[in-house]
Amino acid sequence: MSNSRHSSRRRFLQGMAAVGAATVIIPSSQRAFGFQNANDRPKFATIGLRNQGWTITSKTIPFADFVALADVDAGILEDNVAKVEKKQGKKPDSYKDYRKVLDRNDIDAVMIATPDHWHTKIAIEAMYAGKDVYCEKPLTLTIAEGKLIEKVVKETGKVFQVGTMQRSECDSRFLQAIAMIRDGRIGKVQKVTCGINGMTGSPEIPVAEVPSGLDWDFWLGPAEKVDYRALPEMRKGYGGGVPLYSNGHYSFRNWHEYSGGKLTDWGAHHVDIACWALGASDSGPSKVTPLEYELACEYKDGNPVVHDRYNVATKFKIQADMPNDVEMIITSEGDNGILFEGTEGRFFVNRGKIVGKPVEDLKEKPLADDAIELVYGGKVPANHSVNFIECMDSRKQPVSDVWSHNRMLEVCHLSNIAMRLGRPLNWDADKREVVGDDQANSFLSRESRKGYEIQMG
Repeated sequence: MSNSRHSSRRRFLQGMAAVGAATVIIPSSQRAFGFQNANDRPKFATIGLRNQGWTITSKTIPFADFVALADVDAGILEDNVAKVEKKQGKKPDSYKDYRKVLDRNDIDAVMIATPDHWHTKIAIEAMYAGKDVYCEKPLTLTIAEGKLIEKVVKETGKVFQVGTMQRSECDSRFLQAIAMIRDGRIGKVQKVTCGINGMTGSPEIPVAEVPSGLDWDFWLGPAEKVDYRALPEMRKGYGGGVPLYSNGHYSFRNWHEYSGGKLTDWGAHHVDIACWALGASDSGPSKVTPLEYELACEYKDGNPVVHDRYNVATKFKIQADMPNDVEMIITSEGDNGILFEGTEGRFFVNRGKIVGKPVEDLKEKPLADDAIELVYGGKVPANHSVNFIECMDSRKQPVSDVWSHNRMLEVCHLSNIAMRLGRPLNWDADKREVVGDDQANSFLSRESRKGYEIQMG
């Protein structure tokens, strides 16, 4: 990208920050504010558009031009093209095949919000195609995928933001929590509990007709080729408009073939903040123990014995032994959020609140004025996307870098493997492998279906 576009983008971001970008709606006639011309704005594309795909696209439109969208579902693609056109005043091009997006030389960055089992393949191929990448969490389906992404980020020098937006957003509550930990407000941390909710199982889900407009084989992609399954009842509320029970849209998180249940959904948020607060973003656990758990179906040798119903954990209580003798509990019970407990107090934080006596004590003894910025590494931007675009300009890695994300996600992946096998796992954080357990180590990677292998280079 030209130096003029870099400097123009910087002026634009500074201008938006000054007027409160988080609440600004930009009319089409003023969308190039801060630039000499509209061509200076970064050119983006989104791959995978349902739910979170639209969320990250819509909050990035004030700062970038979306010139292309891609999705394997024609209906979802058409709907999001219309929404983007309405919001930014210009219609983006549309594709079923994400590779056509990567072939375009005019696109600076891609945002990836596909189901989890597609993340690594698209992200790596995007970097080799010269794009910076913003990818939704969880970044990977396996630990081996994370190591591969790290290799390619280092090799290509591309900027890569993971969508763990609690690091940048939520009124800085999580940044405040980390600042309090660093300032010793609860003494030495002894225990941290991540409440991430549970999931429900499903009845038997029969083979069904593939919905009109959905390329089911392409949706499966790297995963094993299986029949589409669904029950007639439709989902309502968030993620609605699709079958309540299926092995496709929205319900993909309930299947280990495509995701990791709550452990890699909400766990990828709260375990991330917990590890950051503990200073464990470049290390990992020494042991992961499944204390209590229920899986949605019967398992044998770490694999489900039936394939017609959900198979991830529905209830769980897992202990991870973290550095400095800190006990981390990841549980489906209790409030969604993080409870930090130390030698001198405790407090709780989630997206809506931060409470406890150490928080109340801030009224009389506030944190230093720059405490939040010291945690973040600079001024906290309007949202997570702005941090990504700022780093596209500076060529520094964003606040949710792949290395710290993968380290914390290893806790989540190992928790799932431990429940699938029904035993504790001792983890060598330096070698990034399970100690003395070949069967457990076999779950650290997964072979892609023929024809959907990652294209390296």
